[in-house]
Amino acid sequence: NRLLEKAELLATLSERLQPEPGDVSPAAPPSPWEEESGRGSEQAPRPAALREKWQQEEEELRLVCGEMAYQVVEKSAALGTLEAELEERQSRLAALEARVAQLQEARAQKEAQVEDQRARNAAQRAAYEELRAHAGLQEVALRRLQEEARDLLERLVQRKARAAAERNLRNERRERANQARVSQELKKAAKRAVSISESPPPRDVIREGTETVALASGPESLESEACEKWKRPFRSASATSLTLSRCVDVVKGLLDFKKRRGHSVGGAPEQRYHSIPVCVAARVPTWAQDALDAHLSEVNAVCFGPNSSLLATGGADHLIHLWNVVGGRLEANQTLEGAGSITSVDFDPSGSQVLAATYNQAAQLWKVGEAQSKETLSGHKDKVTAAKFKLTRHQAVTGSRDRTVKEWDLGRAYCARTINVLSYCNDVVCGDHIIISGHNDQKIRFWDSRGPRCTQIIPVQDRVTSLSLSHDQLHLLSCSRDDTLKVIDLRASNVRQVFRAEGFKCGSDWTKAVFSPDRSYALAGSWDGALYIWDVDTGRLESRLRGPHGAAVNAVAWCYSGSHVVSVDQGRKVVLWH
Repeated sequence: NRLLEKAELLATLSERLQPEPGDVSPAAPPSPWEEESGRGSEQAPRPAALREKWQQEEEELRLVCGEMAYQVVEKSAALGTLEAELEERQSRLAALEARVAQLQEARAQKEAQVEDQRARNAAQRAAYEELRAHAGLQEVALRRLQEEARDLLERLVQRKARAAAERNLRNERRERANQARVSQELKKAAKRAVSISESPPPRDVIREGTETVALASGPESLESEACEKWKRPFRSASATSLTLSRCVDVVKGLLDFKKRRGHSVGGAPEQRYHSIPVCVAARVPTWAQDALDAHLSEVNAVCFGPNSSLLATGGADHLIHLWNVVGGRLEANQTLEGAGSITSVDFDPSGSQVLAATYNQAAQLWKVGEAQSKETLSGHKDKVTAAKFKLTRHQAVTGSRDRTVKEWDLGRAYCARTINVLSYCNDVVCGDHIIISGHNDQKIRFWDSRGPRCTQIIPVQDRVTSLSLSHDQLHLLSCSRDDTLKVIDLRASNVRQVFRAEGFKCGSDWTKAVFSPDRSYALAGSWDGALYIWDVDTGRLESRLRGPHGAAVNAVAWCYSGSHVVSVDQGRKVVLWH
């Protein structure tokens, strides 16, 4: 606009300066400035040239004005777009401000809820502290009551022990008095002379001078039997032999009573069975006598009864089969159904009960001849891998993968003691006063049955799969996943022998190895179905048996008489070797 104004002003000035035609103005005299400038230049520019120049500038200014007008139009359009965008953003800003107001209101509500929740938490914390203080008082009271109960129990046990000791003392005194009386009667009877007539008086009354002795009547009486046999009169005879034999029977009865007396504290606490047949020399098996597909799936455990004629096998099909060994053959006797996969079987010392460990976190007890389980020993929190009787039929020990070993009172079916063994337990064996456990952490641990602590730890090179204790309880056989068997001398607590063989490998974490009954040989099954027998004294491989097994051998058993061996495998097969 300014340029246009200047152009118009220039045009006006040019029009004024342009002379009209025919108008001749007198030439003014040249001024001194013009004279001076005329001397230096030719002549001043004419108005026509100036007009042309101003016209060119005007055109240029118009072009510039047009371009600027075009730019003004473009800027106006851009301004309109920006104004529309501004209006849109203002609307969005209003919506966001409304949303912010809503969120602030919600925040205020949440803050109120948080304050309420904090108040409730504070109240609950105070109640919790009060309950904890009350629980502490209750625990103190409980401990006090437990101590009182323990003291009462100890005093009761002491009183019972004193009463039992007094009862035993009275019984012993009574027995000694009876023995003294019987000995006096024996002496008197030995000095007496009796005359026997042909027809004895009724009720077997025999007169001895001025005394009358009434003997026991009845068909079983020695005197009546003697009277029946005496058919001819005797001039005189002595009744010393009759009376003496009877008195000897009485004395024997008293002595037998004294031996049988075991119900008191002074007597033996439990009966132990030592009637297991003694094996003088075990026979190394050479060939398979019988082979059966005994189970529906793999067989994990096998055990002979004390009389060597009864056999038990347990498998993953939840079944326990009892077999009679008759004439070199296995004859089915009974089938017991367990609550889970069977991992271990054992007979009690009398052979009348069967104990089995199962994957159902429990052990089960059966009486031979009965189909229903007698007891279920539950309390473990994982698979039970081993269950063994102690030296009596009323006590047992179980080991589990829950890192515990439990002692059981079978008479009352309750856990008498729980031992934390720090690792998975794969097998246990029991001695007189010791429990030995083999573990996944490559250690064999010894536990005293009368104390709570571990008495000894023997490390091995790999996971322990089985343990076998010799009958004299002096040697322990262990099998581990490093494919070795070790004989441990329990007197010196060191490894006496290590057995290896080319081709021998443990087929599983529960592969069982056993001693022969006379502890002369060690027996184990391999992953390829072969049986390996080592001589314990020399350490050399005595025999390698191959037979019907087509899968890894899980367990073996050697009968107490030493004449038969049984092996079971992962292919459902049970093989009797002779």
